[in-house]
Amino acid sequence: MAFARTCSVALVGVEGVVVEVQADLEPGVAAFTLVGLPDKSLVESRDRVRAAVVNSGAEWPQRKLTVGLSPASVPKGGSGFDLAVACAVLGAAELIDPRELAHLMMIGELGLDGRVRPVRGVLPAVLAAAEAGYRQVVVPEQTAAEAALVPGVSVLGVRSLRQLIAVLTDGPVPEEEPVEDGAPDAMLAGLLVPGAGTGTLAGSGPPARKPDMAEVAGQRAARMALEVAAAGAHHLLFMGPPGAGKTMLAERLPGLLPPLTPKEALEVTAVHSVAGVLPPGKPLIDTPPYCAPHHSATMAALVGGGNGQPRPGAVSLAHRGVLFLDEAPEFSVRALDALRQPLESGQVLIARAAGMMRMPARFLLLLAANPCPCGRHNRLGGGCECTPTAIRRYQSRLSGPLLDRIDLRVHVSPVSRAELIAPRGAAESSETIAARVREARERARGRLAGTPWTVNSEVPGHELRTRWYPEPGALREAEKDMECGLLTARGLDRVLRVAWTIADLAGHDRPTADDVAQALHLRTGVARRLSAGVGR
Repeated sequence: MAFARTCSVALVGVEGVVVEVQADLEPGVAAFTLVGLPDKSLVESRDRVRAAVVNSGAEWPQRKLTVGLSPASVPKGGSGFDLAVACAVLGAAELIDPRELAHLMMIGELGLDGRVRPVRGVLPAVLAAAEAGYRQVVVPEQTAAEAALVPGVSVLGVRSLRQLIAVLTDGPVPEEEPVEDGAPDAMLAGLLVPGAGTGTLAGSGPPARKPDMAEVAGQRAARMALEVAAAGAHHLLFMGPPGAGKTMLAERLPGLLPPLTPKEALEVTAVHSVAGVLPPGKPLIDTPPYCAPHHSATMAALVGGGNGQPRPGAVSLAHRGVLFLDEAPEFSVRALDALRQPLESGQVLIARAAGMMRMPARFLLLLAANPCPCGRHNRLGGGCECTPTAIRRYQSRLSGPLLDRIDLRVHVSPVSRAELIAPRGAAESSETIAARVREARERARGRLAGTPWTVNSEVPGHELRTRWYPEPGALREAEKDMECGLLTARGLDRVLRVAWTIADLAGHDRPTADDVAQALHLRTGVARRLSAGVGR
């Protein structure tokens, strides 16, 4: 009996499970059996691996062959096991020294000609391998840069099975013809989701020209709300008539956010790699993502799921970035209410018969809505013809529990003629506002050092009430609103979080009564008397 083993990784959502690939050869009628809960695409690897081995110049063993994927209780899918299966078979046939394979992690699909094709999810797979103690990883050459993002792991990128066999047997490494410059590379097809185009989700990723806040005319209250939302990662609702600039403002929010930390960049890149929307030629995403799905998106498209292996949804693709829902009341009510759990926990748990899948979803939610179906309700001279019932039904599509989780609610009024024709340079640029946002986040990070939280929106209300106090008497107005039923207990906590963000922007050691009044105004829309503000 001949035996060899190597390792690969099975992805469950964005988390990897190390799988040992074992190959056993016994005398008997030539057959190839694959066991270990493989799905259809993995079962088909038997034919791909056999053809790839033969076309790579190696001899296929004419004996009874059994390949086992362990642990057998974990469902396995995809074509990323091909390379590990082929090498385990060659090791069992003693064409490769089995000892060379035992401590290698292999990820990659095989073409019938023996070329190694890239697959999605290489980064989270290599992260799982590193956590399991593996230090040598073999991946397709196209994804070697992505795999190299994981520290402490030696990455070998190969173009073909022939090259890998030569490396493992200390033979001369054959040269593979590279793709001509400008020619299409069919090998990259494995990295993209069908219909994803260039690899970025429609409405996600940075636009060709970076939008600037200096281009926004007027909208002082909305600009202030964007600054507060960026500084404290607070969720935001823009309500106003069509053409007031809600979408224009939303597109400029990512430019106010600070760059991702190395840890956050790996989290975001891992999600985009699994989803097949990683931008080509950019193995690491270091800027906050921006995802704006169409209002016809289903609940599975928003929170993740789908038939078969669940896939990341828009909330995960917007992890550490911005999720913008334009025309929010036009979304399915079920889809909107499904956002309530990830807004609180920062993650999505998708339950299926085969098990549960966990995906990160710590995003900044920005909603934009019209006041009524026609958008002209309460607009002077607007001529709204919507019935009170239609208006009430339209506004009720944003449920109370969902709105209670939105920290900032701002009415966006149409821009006046004077504001529109004001000379350039009157409005601050995104760069100037982003500098203040970074300073505010540094203050919050210093205050929250030694805790699991980094921004004000993540701090539990109990901690705010017991560890970080505002100035004496600062919460008097908020407590009155709570007694009158204008605020829930959750709402009071969120007002306190926003007040801390306003204090950080203003450079205050603790929230003052004015900071809390500003926070109440941004949440309830009711103006309060102020002696000073953060608006600029």
